[in-house]
Amino acid sequence: MRFRNIIEDVTGRKTIDGAGVRLVRVLGSPTVKSFDPFLMLDAFDSTDPEDYIKGFPMHPHRGIETFTYLVEGVIEHKDSLGNAGAIRDGGCQWMTAGSGILHQEMPQPSPRMLGLQLWINLPAAHKMTDPKYRDITADMVPHVQEEGAEVAVVAGEYGGTPGAAAGDYVPVRFLDVRLKPGGRWQAPANPEHTVFAYVYAGNCHLAETGAPVLERHAYLLGEGDAVAFKGGAEECRFVLVSGAPLHEPVAWGGPIVMNTDDELMTAYFEIEEGTFIRHKLPAKRG
Repeated sequence: MRFRNIIEDVTGRKTIDGAGVRLVRVLGSPTVKSFDPFLMLDAFDSTDPEDYIKGFPMHPHRGIETFTYLVEGVIEHKDSLGNAGAIRDGGCQWMTAGSGILHQEMPQPSPRMLGLQLWINLPAAHKMTDPKYRDITADMVPHVQEEGAEVAVVAGEYGGTPGAAAGDYVPVRFLDVRLKPGGRWQAPANPEHTVFAYVYAGNCHLAETGAPVLERHAYLLGEGDAVAFKGGAEECRFVLVSGAPLHEPVAWGGPIVMNTDDELMTAYFEIEEGTFIRHKLPAKRG
């Protein structure tokens, strides 16, 4: 068994997105190559509704999947497929933008708004697939209880337990790990996959090397077929995310991610011309 070590430590930067949402952009354009197939990771944690209630009004996406995981809070959403609902504590929204979709996400005032949004690149062969939406509620997510940790299997598979979702185009494993104080937790890791951890509460360290794993840092883990973490004096909570890299060119402009600049320009031309949406829009009521 070869345990992975840290090869890149990313803290990101504070930014304002949407109509005025304060967040931390942990992964973005500087990390596209090393974190392939993961394009972006936004982290948000606030007890002040003014930081987020302006939300993300209706906007387009093409060529990606967005995965929104909410630890605490409420986010109402709707899209051009006719879906509408709310993400609540422990739930998530997996949206395949594919050929093009319009959606909005509007966080609601909550005691705490804590969560992540991950952008997953779509392979060139599936960039223009039909858009799709999956709503995953907390009761759909299995939890595996172990001596050193509790693991929520949000996506993929862990220890023979299938998660609440699985990627159709890029198989992604997304685990939410609650590492007990002083506990040790290890898991197999596909040696061909990109693997990273993002800590959203507390601190811990790698069990084999003692390297610190700190709150609000993302850690890209190098070659190996396993990962191992050791808890400190207090509980540590982090997500462990993995997926197969695409090794494809990336042309990225705002909410659109394609493989070439020509494809990117075509998308923006279609937005301007009103031909961006390929799927049938739901009928208006009344």
